[in-house]
Amino acid sequence: MEPRFNLADYAVLMKPRVMSLVVFTALVGLLLAPGSIDPWTATAAIVFIALGAGAAGAINMWYDRDIDLQMSRTMNRPLPAGRMRPGPALVFGIIMGLAAVSSMAYYVNLVSAALLLVTILYYVFVYTVWLKRLTPQNVVIGGVSGALPPVVGWASVTGGIDSGALSLFLIILLWTPPHSWALALYRRGDYEAAGVPMLPVVAGVQATKRQMTFYTVLLLPATLIPVAIGISGMVYAVVALICALGFAFHSRRLWLAADDVIVNVSKSNPARGLFFFSIQYLFALFVALLADRLFFLPVF
Repeated sequence: MEPRFNLADYAVLMKPRVMSLVVFTALVGLLLAPGSIDPWTATAAIVFIALGAGAAGAINMWYDRDIDLQMSRTMNRPLPAGRMRPGPALVFGIIMGLAAVSSMAYYVNLVSAALLLVTILYYVFVYTVWLKRLTPQNVVIGGVSGALPPVVGWASVTGGIDSGALSLFLIILLWTPPHSWALALYRRGDYEAAGVPMLPVVAGVQATKRQMTFYTVLLLPATLIPVAIGISGMVYAVVALICALGFAFHSRRLWLAADDVIVNVSKSNPARGLFFFSIQYLFALFVALLADRLFFLPVF
């Protein structure tokens, strides 16, 4: 029996939760960038970035449909659940990606279009096809694609990349390992069943906690770089320091927890707590960056 067309399944293919964070960080990059952009072009840029993120998500789900079937967290996605055939999902992702990049080039500028293309290709080929099933450092190297959206947003205004864009890129790049490994600790059984070499599966809980601590120590001072280079001020700095205390609290809670507690799928799992806090952490940082820039700093 052929799967029936369901618009909601195509929306799921685009990974709306991931897309929402991508769009938000891109929007902050766009609004923080020096210079001006008319509202219609700015709106178009954000729409094209969203479509590009959705395209990458759809192709990722097409490629990962075999391992998604083995994981309780993902087995109900449209492809492993049999609600959609692989062919239409792949075509949907490719067409949407081509439309996003070409439209960005035509309506915004070539630099932002090139960066959007790099983001999509990196996520699909470097992370999904190459790294994800190959190395426990997949999220470290693959995190480049997740860190690029604010750079794309920034380049939509300036037509280039400078220290401000790179500071936003660095924050997300360093945030990605502790965020992703917290989920991998909490869902280690899923990744093990699917044969995905996430760090907790390959190296164990203690090694994962050490590497998470390493990236957390790098992340917290990196969040103050926007202050040092002048794209944010003391309001953001205070928020960043408060958020850092929260991140440190959850990280310490994870560090002190026993291994059997960390790999247990329960709501009290400290790895789960850190995972969800890390999302709120990044959101709070970027809200503070935006608020500080719009309401407290002089116009560039």
